[in-house]
Amino acid sequence: MSLTIRKLEEHIGAEVQGVDLTAPIDTETFEQLRGALCEYAVLVFHDQDITDEQHVAFSEGFGPLEMTMPNDPIGDGGPIGIISNLDENGEIIPPEDPRTLYTVANTLWHSDGSFKRVPLRGSLLYAKIVPPEGGETEFASLTAAYAALPERKKTDIENLIAEHSIAHSRKQIAPNLMDEAFQKDTPPVDQRLVRAIPETGKKALLVGSYTTRIHGLPIEEGKALLKELLEWSTQPQFVYRHTWRVNDLVVYDNRCCLHRGRSWDRGKYKRVLHRTTLAGDGPTV
Repeated sequence: MSLTIRKLEEHIGAEVQGVDLTAPIDTETFEQLRGALCEYAVLVFHDQDITDEQHVAFSEGFGPLEMTMPNDPIGDGGPIGIISNLDENGEIIPPEDPRTLYTVANTLWHSDGSFKRVPLRGSLLYAKIVPPEGGETEFASLTAAYAALPERKKTDIENLIAEHSIAHSRKQIAPNLMDEAFQKDTPPVDQRLVRAIPETGKKALLVGSYTTRIHGLPIEEGKALLKELLEWSTQPQFVYRHTWRVNDLVVYDNRCCLHRGRSWDRGKYKRVLHRTTLAGDGPTV
């Protein structure tokens, strides 16, 4: 297997060619892919006509998987999460429906699973159906953003702890998008504002739509700092925008980047993505 990697943006993203995800992948190739993911944070594979079983098998080459949460509208407790605007009959769910509004929160910058005590290490997102316009996904490098901070700012935030909550993220879109059981399963958790990536030693910010406050700071001061760091991290020079094609698979390291989905005409066009997630390394606090 002849693998080639083409860098996409200065700080984030690479396109991988020469890999057929429908066939078994040897150990050496997986070592190269894991190394590339650490370096580029986002890997793009085009033209991969794979089944859910092949999606899962490839995902496992990057490490242990985390199952979806049974109470999460996109999951059923299995390895595949379905991010979709379609109902069980394949018809478009109205844009004002709570099921649609729940997924609209994906348009906010976030790191998958940072609302869990052990945040998710990575995700693999596969395009089944994509709209003809809109619906892109943007990725922002948290390692490059941290590296570019003034040294004084790095010192100021080094030991800060922030609270993360999925309920907080959903409330930014609309009230009552999470049922009582789901809220009970996902209480707020604490995460370090700055964490080190074990494989590289690089430091990364951990911000996004799940963050609510910073312990030890007045509420408004903490919110202002979180907003400042999020805006800093998502500047254009740190961002790669992916325009989806059917059968694209994108692998991204949640520790090293934020992401968000871009809007599209949800009442007109169908969009279906399947996602697996990699279990985290351990708690940050």
